[in-house]
Amino acid sequence: MNTCLLVIDAQASFQHRPYSTDRDMGAYLAAQNALIHGAQAAGIPIVRIFHTDGPADASNPFALASGHVRPIDGLADFQPAATFQKSRHSALVGTGLDVWLTQHGIQRLIVSGIRTEQCCETTTRHASDLGWTVDYVIDATLTFDMQQPDGRPLSAQDIKDRTATVLQDRFARICSVEQALKSQP
Repeated sequence: MNTCLLVIDAQASFQHRPYSTDRDMGAYLAAQNALIHGAQAAGIPIVRIFHTDGPADASNPFALASGHVRPIDGLADFQPAATFQKSRHSALVGTGLDVWLTQHGIQRLIVSGIRTEQCCETTTRHASDLGWTVDYVIDATLTFDMQQPDGRPLSAQDIKDRTATVLQDRFARICSVEQALKSQP
């Protein structure tokens, strides 16, 4: 099998951040879970990636001591082919993921997870630059509203639209769950 699904940072930590909202969570989980179930049915290995950083105490939701570095509630249960912890935006920096992918003959990545414009996009760009073919399943990513430097609001949907625009045909193929799963050899 030369394809692998990456489930990046789909962890409870985000629900303990001040910007977190449940507004888009249902749609995200529906798409993410459909992708996980489809990958399981197709025999595609699924790699789980958790983000850990900051102070190593229980008050930091991204610290292991917090108990929040675990799958987000509502995420489909799956047995990962491998699990990696990262402390940078790209899942390919300092984790050994690149070595694991190479050792397993993976040539194509399906990217999903939380946050659309940060860890998912950064991993996609990095993977593309390293030679992997990437399918970016925009519906199986989640982000949150932000504020621009001048104070104007930037909606999560606008962030997703921007990410799709800058990645499409440069770093990845932007696709739906169904399209990503249909592309199997």
